[in-house]
Amino acid sequence: MGLTLKSTPAEDGFRMPGEFEPHSGCWMAWPERPDNWRLGAKPAQAAYAAVAEAIAKAEPVTMAVSDAQFENARATLSPAVRVVEVSADDAWVRDNGPTFLVDGDGGRRGVDWRFNAWGGIYSPWDRDERVAAKVLEVEGADRYRAPIVLEGGSIHVDGEGTVLTTEECLLNPNRNPELSKEQIERVLRDYLSAEKVIWLGAGVFEDETDGHVDNLACFARPGTVLLTWTDDEDDPQQAISRDARERLEAATDARGRSLEVVLLPSPGPLHLAAEEAEGLDTRESGQSRRAGERLAGSYVNFYLGNSRIVMPLLDPRHDEEAAAILRQVFPEREVIGVPAREILLGGGNIHCITQQVPAA
Repeated sequence: MGLTLKSTPAEDGFRMPGEFEPHSGCWMAWPERPDNWRLGAKPAQAAYAAVAEAIAKAEPVTMAVSDAQFENARATLSPAVRVVEVSADDAWVRDNGPTFLVDGDGGRRGVDWRFNAWGGIYSPWDRDERVAAKVLEVEGADRYRAPIVLEGGSIHVDGEGTVLTTEECLLNPNRNPELSKEQIERVLRDYLSAEKVIWLGAGVFEDETDGHVDNLACFARPGTVLLTWTDDEDDPQQAISRDARERLEAATDARGRSLEVVLLPSPGPLHLAAEEAEGLDTRESGQSRRAGERLAGSYVNFYLGNSRIVMPLLDPRHDEEAAAILRQVFPEREVIGVPAREILLGGGNIHCITQQVPAA
């Protein structure tokens, strides 16, 4: 186990399963970076711990932690959460971690995508670039090293050959400028066993990931997509979501089915408060966030666990409406809300900080 393979997953009969398929566990990574997490990352660590404990009620959770934070994380987290030492530059394991694959014979492998910190907006990222290989080593899973830069949050799949992504992200010149749309599609076919790619346009307004699809839309099951939505025509998000809805309703999936589109309300708009911006230590990196800037909040950014949905609580005006819709879409799962503004302040949310390990 732990081999680096020269073939592709499609050649070997491996596919990326949908997130609604059974899991054997979930990975997370502990936040500590002072230029991205305010007040020494203490509020973010509390939020990450709450997410980990909520998921651990449904499936095993492993928390990757630096040596410096190991004792703090172990003392903060319950014994239900496994803590392992894995050095990283930040705490977004959806994006720097592996994409797990399965076959029809009980096998499980992983794709290690190339990582450049969302187009180079955070430096350094050399340790983040090695996270996927380390996670696969811990899991004892063979590894495919993909030839393109890609973050896990930029793709969603239905497990039956359909990939959902955005042009804003995958076609951004800060990722793979030498590749055409068709060439990127070929890589998705080879490394996810995809048969069809559905391209949405832009992602959530002001999302610093260049429009990751996991903040905009996701598959609830084959044939059903959840989409973040607002009816406010003065909100720039309205035009983005309307375009995505039109594309989804005009599309068919890899099996030829039309898609049902379920709308989730957008929180807010939410903005960074002055005291939140002041809590960042930007002396080393120069990274900064300005008070008043818009936060890319979304209820689509939830974790779809074995028996429960762990969703972000972001706005008391919309939290319960979003939860009620998720209960309707996932009647077989419990919907649990976790206060998640501290995660949003770092640039993402619950889906971004988690990586499911499908059951082999």
